[in-house]
Amino acid sequence: MKIRFRLLPNLLKICVLGLLCPIALGGMITMDSSWGAEADRERWNKKYETERYVFGRDPIPFLTDHVDLLPKGAALDLAMGEGRNGVFLATKGFQVTGVDISEAGFNKARALASENGVDLTTVVADLEQYTIPPNIFDVILCTYYLQRDLFPKMAATLKPGGMILIETYTMDHLRYRPQFNREYLLERNELLTLLPGLRVLRYQEVDTGQEAFASILAQKPVEAIRQ
Repeated sequence: MKIRFRLLPNLLKICVLGLLCPIALGGMITMDSSWGAEADRERWNKKYETERYVFGRDPIPFLTDHVDLLPKGAALDLAMGEGRNGVFLATKGFQVTGVDISEAGFNKARALASENGVDLTTVVADLEQYTIPPNIFDVILCTYYLQRDLFPKMAATLKPGGMILIETYTMDHLRYRPQFNREYLLERNELLTLLPGLRVLRYQEVDTGQEAFASILAQKPVEAIRQ
């Protein structure tokens, strides 16, 4: 909202002068959809602009426990953040592309990749607008980011035989963070319903006493290539 009010004085000046007022109005409408994304970008950049890795440098255990099940090839890490999971996959021989809204997060991800002697491809994008290229990725990873309409798109664009790994917080997490936005928390067993057409290989709901989350590993049937 602060951006909205900074823009209005300049817009009014243009309209008063009679110069390109329709274009200015069109520009305002176009920018309106980006205000939320810009606020998210600023928030995450501020969060990641510290020497400390906010979410740590080590991959999540659910990934390390099941990495040998994943089909080798191209991996997409959605909401990559500081790169802990994507870098781990790169060290295991995957060609990793990360997508995230935060440039600051990617700076740390690339630094972590360099320390581990691997490379990453990074794409700065708002996941609410990003289109996943179809039939390119053997593995799609998304951790601690919940955008419900994204998960069916992940399933649809995954290569036949490919796998999706997701982990994020559940409603039980409110016990430890009561102010957490409920919109971004999974209901019990909800994750099992968000990947249509995929076979669930592993599923868990965990409460550690400090946080609560659900994890899933699911595979797209090879037969999907014939459909």
